[in-house]
Amino acid sequence: MTGYGKAESQLRGRTLICEVRSLNSKSADINVRLASFLRSHELDLRTQVTRRVERGKIDLAIYLQETNGDGANGELAKVNWAAAKTYADQYKEAFGANEVPAEVMAAILRFPDVTKTQDDASELSDEEWAAVQAQLDKALDAFTAFRTQEGAALQAMFTEKLDGIADLLAQVEPFEKGRVAKIRERLEQNLAQLSADTQAQIDSNRLEQEMIYYLEKLDITEEKVRLTNHIKYFRETMVESLDTQLLHSGKSEGVGKKLGFIAQEMGREINTLGSKSNQSEMQIIVVKMKDILEQIKEQVLNVL
Repeated sequence: MTGYGKAESQLRGRTLICEVRSLNSKSADINVRLASFLRSHELDLRTQVTRRVERGKIDLAIYLQETNGDGANGELAKVNWAAAKTYADQYKEAFGANEVPAEVMAAILRFPDVTKTQDDASELSDEEWAAVQAQLDKALDAFTAFRTQEGAALQAMFTEKLDGIADLLAQVEPFEKGRVAKIRERLEQNLAQLSADTQAQIDSNRLEQEMIYYLEKLDITEEKVRLTNHIKYFRETMVESLDTQLLHSGKSEGVGKKLGFIAQEMGREINTLGSKSNQSEMQIIVVKMKDILEQIKEQVLNVL
């Protein structure tokens, strides 16, 4: 499930910015971009995020930015021009050049020993560290609120799709009632075309038993009941997830997997309905059900 959260405050005369972004992923994959004075606290910050976010491809960025928005990557850079000149002279000597191309100079200025921030040597006080943690918590709060909003939209979509499958299932019943009579009528017509001698040899009781067995194999009552129950269980799982804020919060406890399993079972019943359908009208309904179910399965992947 995607998510985004951002929080800002003042620190060291500049703006401290905390950003948390996430894309859907089966596990927690955290990419961290920190201000230099926070690098020694990277493990603590990762732990703080994983306590709130169970899984996802997560990007965490915490940096300082000048109030007017200047500064490379949000930090005020200090260039070691002596080191830059040394690299430039080495380039000219190696390639026999009179000047250093702009793109090469730009690369030199990104060397770690050439460009350093003013905060590289700064120690983080306990008060500043507490402020950073508080801002990250605020960003995570905004991140969770974003996911909650997205989860509500997913719930509305699932409800609409489940209603669609339930409506299509109700449309099967009229064809189901007439289907049995038509099958029986067709079998009797075929038997009537047999010769009189052959008809005389037919055991009517055994014939009736065979017809009942054949019709029972095409009966779809159990599939309809199971599919209805699966739809009901899917709805109940969503409501239960909302009550515990699991559908779209960081700690899902496998709700997405559970909904995925239910969707799989719904697919089994729909497929069985299709295999037992011997009427084009019923088969069209089954195809529509499969189309809706595929849409549900795609979105279930976004549920934590």
